[in-house]
Amino acid sequence: MKLDFIDLGKLSVSKANMRYAKKAPDVSDILPTVRARGILVPLIVRPNCADGAFEIVAGARRYTAARIVADERGDGTGDPLPCAILDDGDDAAAIEASLIENVARRDADEVTQWETFTRLVREGRTAEDISATFGIPELGVKRILALGNLLPRIRDLYRRDAIDAATVRHLTLASKSQQKAWLALFDDPQTWCPTGHQLKVWLFGGASIKVDHALFDVEASGLAVIADLFGEDRYFADSSAFWAAQDAAIAARRDDYLDAGWPDVVIIPRGEYFSSWEYRKAPKRKGGRVYIHVRESGEVDFFEGYVTAKEAKRLEAGEAIASTVKTPRPEVSNAMQTYIDLHRHAAVRAALLHHPKVALRLMVAHAIVGSPLWTVRVEPQTARNEAVRESVETCRGETDFDAHRRSVLALLGFSAEEPTVSGGNGKGTGLAGVFLRLLDLPDRAVMDVIAVVIGETLAAGSAAVEATGLEIGLDMARYWQADDAFFECVRDKEVLTTLVSDVAGEEVAAANAKEKGATLKQIVRDHLDGSNGRAKVEAWVPRWMAFPPSDYTARGGVGSVCMHKYVQRVRAERQPDPAAEREAA
Repeated sequence: MKLDFIDLGKLSVSKANMRYAKKAPDVSDILPTVRARGILVPLIVRPNCADGAFEIVAGARRYTAARIVADERGDGTGDPLPCAILDDGDDAAAIEASLIENVARRDADEVTQWETFTRLVREGRTAEDISATFGIPELGVKRILALGNLLPRIRDLYRRDAIDAATVRHLTLASKSQQKAWLALFDDPQTWCPTGHQLKVWLFGGASIKVDHALFDVEASGLAVIADLFGEDRYFADSSAFWAAQDAAIAARRDDYLDAGWPDVVIIPRGEYFSSWEYRKAPKRKGGRVYIHVRESGEVDFFEGYVTAKEAKRLEAGEAIASTVKTPRPEVSNAMQTYIDLHRHAAVRAALLHHPKVALRLMVAHAIVGSPLWTVRVEPQTARNEAVRESVETCRGETDFDAHRRSVLALLGFSAEEPTVSGGNGKGTGLAGVFLRLLDLPDRAVMDVIAVVIGETLAAGSAAVEATGLEIGLDMARYWQADDAFFECVRDKEVLTTLVSDVAGEEVAAANAKEKGATLKQIVRDHLDGSNGRAKVEAWVPRWMAFPPSDYTARGGVGSVCMHKYVQRVRAERQPDPAAEREAA
């Protein structure tokens, strides 16, 4: 850095200057001194181009005052100004110089500091760097950078002292939609607008969750919903039930992203926040990952193609970045989980045809406790994968059940073309008509009707399917055989190797461990078909689909296994305590 006097006409305010703006800064406080004594403290400048011009990094107010004095004198040029000349090209150093001088001379509001800090971050400075440069605690720097989570109008209100610091602090934790809702309250003089601690309660204190935040099909879920008097807003009556369904939908979205080729998908849990200033955009092919931000309000934001600031620097240097996903990926894909759930569901309800007493008791349990389907709704058996859908439609369990359903429709006097027995059929005769028809039927026929109705309203992938299959002692091999859809859904190399071990033995699996997935699938197919010289394996069922189920790897993550553990825990809690029984006797 060197000192020199530079003509007024060769100076202009740099965009790196903290006071840079279309509107000239207020210089009323220093103008009398400049008129009387001129500019005494040097401006900080740097070369602008080859013609000898300079841009002002710090000192925009002194420059503006000198211009005003020159115009008042009528010469238009004024005296040369004392300047300290920086080296050319270091934008971050220029921004720091501007902020250091301005903070020292005149307090800058937090929004102005945020604008400058943000520019420093874009130039490669970290929160730690900014903290060391300006003597501000790193937590304070992060607090100022968090203003970037606010809508521009809220930042402007804060700059003008229209709202206090406590209110702004809580608003930085709000989603954009919550901020818009708060601004609507702020603008309405007839409405109470929460501020400070009351705002925190408004944002996070209640358990009411809007239906609009659901990632799943609300109507199909059967969850209870309440509406306001005008019907404009609807909320879930049971927040815990909402989160069970929402978490499942989030996990499905995560699997969809992974299946689409994203290297990593990070789910940010409730109570933690995605601070955008800590990340940089990066394409999928360069390791950009997806961040799923889950809010306490039920809202879920998806940030596609981001890496951390440190990783961005490594990418610029040509280095690769590593995966940061903390939770292991389940051993089965989303499509495979749907395949497993629907096939097991089809088998259980077909087996229920031979256990009407169990079906009756299951129906009574539904009536007492309720379930996501007991409104009454019919299990839709939906699958986005067409191959999975066709596989279930043509399997033995579904075929057997459909034949029995048609006989029950005829028994009740309904058209054989009706898609279901329950869920709204029989409206032509009304509830009383159906009831009287059932009274005319013998007990055995009523039991057949009950078995079909409970089969139609049994939720796929639920604990009820697991408990019923275990109680009946269901043999899945009677209702299922491996098909093309099954092999299409298996994508995990480790799992494929264990499937080979299942049907061909550990020696064959070890010998082919390094083979491609297609080769491993063919080995399994050959053993199931008894082709290509391989021994035929009869009645094989993968561990996930059996009753009871188990997984193949330590990673787990299989829905049927999780349900089995839950059912086993419930069963253990039901077991009587022998000591307590003896004491009671």
